[in-house]
Amino acid sequence: MIQVHHLESSRSYRIIWLLEELGLDYEVITYRRDPSYAAPAALKQIHPLGKAPVLTDGNLTIAESGAIIEYLLDRYDSEHVWRPHSGQALLDYRYWLHFAEGSLMPLLVMRLVLDKVKEKPMPFFARPIARKLISGIDQLFVQARLTPQLNLIESWLARHPWFAGETISGADIQMELALQLAASRTDLSGYPCIQAYLVKTAARPAHQLAQQKAA
Repeated sequence: MIQVHHLESSRSYRIIWLLEELGLDYEVITYRRDPSYAAPAALKQIHPLGKAPVLTDGNLTIAESGAIIEYLLDRYDSEHVWRPHSGQALLDYRYWLHFAEGSLMPLLVMRLVLDKVKEKPMPFFARPIARKLISGIDQLFVQARLTPQLNLIESWLARHPWFAGETISGADIQMELALQLAASRTDLSGYPCIQAYLVKTAARPAHQLAQQKAA
């Protein structure tokens, strides 16, 4: 049986969502973060890096959400329902599948880390200086790179219903989580198409089941 090694508040809910959409039988093994927000050591028994998601299917062990998505579609989506077969749609699929983790997520994770640093206890006299420095890094580095990316995504969604072709695909599984994180860390009021996209994906029954199972 397929097993998803799921770490709470992590990328692994993507895999649960895709498995629900594919209608496959699977088991979720949930790991809780420790007080420092790190993954438990038990995950290293599944994969040396101790990160999630990790999927096991028989004697196979696969890590990294993009690689897992590709494996599941190679193995269980022979009709290419969740991945375009060829042409421009396939190129778009590959672009957005890799864009999610290669371009968008690093900036969002950096913002998350900077926000957590601001929340750390520090001497009162150092707090204003530290927060000003962190805000400067966020604006000059993170936001300066994030805005063009969000503009690109908004422009795409203004012209396309999904990220690859006319139907939802594995690229949407990747991009949706990144956009969820963006919505939690960035003002998206100027991005109505991104907001509408997140409403649309959240309305899918498989997405709702995945959220429940990943809680």
